[in-house]
Parts: sequence; C-alpha cells; structure tokens
Amino acid sequence: MKVFSLYALIFIGITTLIHCKPSAKSDSSSTGPSPAGGVAANNSSGPASTGSNGNGQASMPTYDAVIAIGAVLNREVQSPGSILPQETTNLQPEVSGRITGIYFKEGSLVSKGTLLVKLNDADLKAQRSKLQVQLKIAEASEKRQKELLAINGTSQQEYDLASLQVSNINADLDLNKVSLDKTEIRAPFPGRIGLRNISLGAYVTPQVVLSNIAQVNTLKIEFNVIDKYAHELKVGKIVRFNTESSPIAYDAKITAFENTLTNDTRQLKVRAEVIKPDSRLAPGSFISVNFGVGTQTPSIMIPAQAVIPQARDKKVILNKNGIASFTTVVTGYRDSSKVEIISGIHIGDTVVTTGLLAIRPGSKINIKIGE
Repeated sequence: MKVFSLYALIFIGITTLIHCKPSAKSDSSSTGPSPAGGVAANNSSGPASTGSNGNGQASMPTYDAVIAIGAVLNREVQSPGSILPQETTNLQPEVSGRITGIYFKEGSLVSKGTLLVKLNDADLKAQRSKLQVQLKIAEASEKRQKELLAINGTSQQEYDLASLQVSNINADLDLNKVSLDKTEIRAPFPGRIGLRNISLGAYVTPQVVLSNIAQVNTLKIEFNVIDKYAHELKVGKIVRFNTESSPIAYDAKITAFENTLTNDTRQLKVRAEVIKPDSRLAPGSFISVNFGVGTQTPSIMIPAQAVIPQARDKKVILNKNGIASFTTVVTGYRDSSKVEIISGIHIGDTVVTTGLLAIRPGSKINIKIGE
C-alpha cells in the first residue's frame, strides 16, 4: 500500500507540471521577455521629478543656474531721516518773576536780540537808584581824600579806603545791570516764534517754557547709515532726499558725523545742511535720503536666493563639470533681487539658483542655464 501511494503522488505531480507549462508561456509573452521590464513598470509609479531614461533607470533632476557676469552697478543706498531747523531752543527765564510785557506774536519771524518777554524789575530799578546815590557820595569822598593826600593832609590808607568804596559800588551797579538784563527774554538768533505758553501777569520760574524759537530760513537733515557704508560718506559729500509733502528732490551737503554708533541699531548718525530749502520743507518732516556708495568698477551680481547663509559665512553652489561644488563667498551691496559677490567666485562661473537644500557637496547635478 505504501508503494502504491508513492506512485500515486508522483503521477499527480507530473500531471500538474504538464498543465502549468502553457500558462507560464502565456504570461511571459504578455509581460515581455525581460525582467528589466518589471523594474521599469515599478519605477513608473515613482516621483515624477526624477523621471527615467530609455533603459528604465531613474534620471537626475535638473536645477536652474546662471552664469556670473560683471557689470557696473548703480550702487544707491536709501536711508530714512528727518528735517531739523538749523537752530532751535526753548525760551525760559533765568530768574523768577511776574510777566509785565509780551512783545511777540505766535508764529512771527523775529531778528536776533528782539525783546520778547519782560519780567517785573521795579525792585532792581530801585536798587540801582540807591547805588547811584551811594556812588556819587563815594566819588566825592574819594576826591577830597585825593586832594588832602596831595598836601599831606591825610594818609595813603584813608585815600585807598575811599577809592575801594567807589570800586565796590561800581561792582554792585554792574551786578544790578546783569540782574536787570535777566528780566528781559530776547531772541538768541533770528527765527520763527512758536506757540506761547504764558499770559500777561503770570508768575514764572526758570522751569517754565515761555515759547520756542526755530531758525527755519536754513535747515538741516539728520539720518542714520549702517556701519558697512559709513566709510563711504565724507564731509562735503552731496546727498539727495525726498519728502512726502513735495515732489521735488532736494540736495544737502554733509557737515558732521556722530562720534560713535548707536547702541540699539549700530548705525552712524549723519547731519547735512540743505542747500536750497523752501517753504515746503517743514522741520520734523520724514524724509528718504539717497546716496551712492562704492566705485564704478564692474562687480559680480547673482540672484539673492543663490546665497546660502550659514552660522559663520555664506556659500554658493557652483557647477564644476557636472559636480556640485560648495564655495564660500563674501557679499557686498544688495538690492531688491540680487547681491554683490566681492570674493569667492569669478566671472564665467556657473551658479546654481534652485534646489539648494537638496544638493549635497560633490554630488552629480544637471543644470539649465537661465537669465
């Protein structure tokens, strides 16, 4: 029985193989003769960006690139600023007192030395009258002592005391005059008076601001420039600025710089005098200052997106015979879309501009040159 069972199993196996061979030939003819076709079919469902070549192998992606060329740049830097009067100050009294006279109109133009406000000076005038009487008596006494000294009728000491008394009274009169001058508030320079903050009869102290005065016939501007371009500006250089209140572009000549950079923005404060101011320029107005930097020598400019910022430096990817080469560069002037390359690459180099995060150093790349 065991031998019969063994022969039965062999017969069943041979019969199964005979029936399966035509099916295998049919499947083989429908799917293609080469196992590579199966691989190609599997790859066809992969990422579309890699694609495939005629042999069914995945192809490399193509990246955009530009050729580095040299060109003369219009290097112009724009910086915000404001208009300032040439001189401006608050008008405050030096002494306390009651106002007895106001001699200016708000918004009026005044010349240097014009009397603006007068404080009560009755007590000081009375003191001056008293000192003038004392001076006459002291001068008469000095004259008598001098005549007596000439005939040896008095001592030198008595004459010196009389002369000293005259000098003391004259000094008191000078002090009284200074005090009287402090009761008069005059214009320190020619300019326009602002709004007044006092009224006739008010008692004021040195802390009270009576009004303000600004020299508006000559104006200056003030703006900041970053440290990178600070060395480009010199005293006497002409800059141009625009305001929102006037369509005209104005020129200004740089007159001075701050000694140090600002602590918050690390910028240098610059002042310039407006060359031809007019009534449309109001002190305190916001302005946009434009000035040229750099030289007229050709420079390399590449798209800003081609620069890879890193912790300590910046890099770009160059195409060297189909191989990605990461190169350290030093950047300079930057505009809205491009950046200047000071060192690191040369004219004629091919700079990759897309797919920067996907490329590895030394990897093979395909590129497409753009504009």
